Amino acid sequence: MLYKELIELFDMLDSASASGSEVVEYFRSIDPMCQVETYPLEGPKGHTDMVRILIPGKNGKSKGGNAGTIGILGRLGGLGARPEQIGFVSDGDGALTALAVAAKLLRMQAKGDFLEGDVFISTHVCPDAPTAPHEPVPFMNSPVETWQVNKEEVTDDLDAVLVVDTTKGNRIINHRGFAISPTVCQGYILRVSEDLLDVMQMTTGKLPYVFALTQQDITPYGNGIFHLNSILQPATATKAPVVGVAITTETTVAGCATGATHMEDLDEAARFMIESAKAFGRGKLSFLDKEEFARIKELYGNMEHFQTLGKKSEEA
Repeated sequence: MLYKELIELFDMLDSASASGSEVVEYFRSIDPMCQVETYPLEGPKGHTDMVRILIPGKNGKSKGGNAGTIGILGRLGGLGARPEQIGFVSDGDGALTALAVAAKLLRMQAKGDFLEGDVFISTHVCPDAPTAPHEPVPFMNSPVETWQVNKEEVTDDLDAVLVVDTTKGNRIINHRGFAISPTVCQGYILRVSEDLLDVMQMTTGKLPYVFALTQQDITPYGNGIFHLNSILQPATATKAPVVGVAITTETTVAGCATGATHMEDLDEAARFMIESAKAFGRGKLSFLDKEEFARIKELYGNMEHFQTLGKKSEEA
């Protein structure tokens, strides 16, 4: 269970003065030697505090090992929409969940439980992000551009990526809890990972939920095309397979809505990601069938142009 971590972090992040430095202090109170950093990231509409933490595995690359590295990215526009909205917004759930995973993994290590591979966790802390018009409900905007965040979060060290993001402002998935996406890799929307479905069933005790993706959703922001939200934006910046972990609701809830965080849903998503990280580092979980993916590319070619802004956008 991660209720302890979620409540502690929520109490810290539900503040007009929430900052990356406070988050770093929190992690160092758990492990003074943990590999955590924060720094400001300036954008066209202000700034946010990036937070990045590496949890080394027993056989991780950071120790010269060969176990796979998984990234867990908390995607959001902001934790708050002040002064328009007072309090922690629904859009902050992704950051809260990712940070809770980091805290839990640190506490596991303090008790002698180490994962096999490295886990890289990143998000950003912004208590006063702007909002933007969007149908069917307003989007949370961000003080920084998506490509800027991708540059900080998506590294060549990552062998697979889970992106946790609030995904409530739609009618695509009508279930309260969380849902996963099909695997996205190098411009392809691939079949849903059976291994991830198994982990989801195990951690929730329920049948798994999968949300639909379109080709538009896996293209970069800024091309003028409709996107479900930013959950698959990291897939535009890496060759590694990416899966979205969407925090969902039955009804359409705006990202800028306050009082809309459900701890039990975040706990389920966090436990799912921890168990996935355990299995991935041991080589017991795959995001895709590598042989089939190679066959698809052989038959249908390179689709990496969908990771770019496209020809017209580039020419403009």
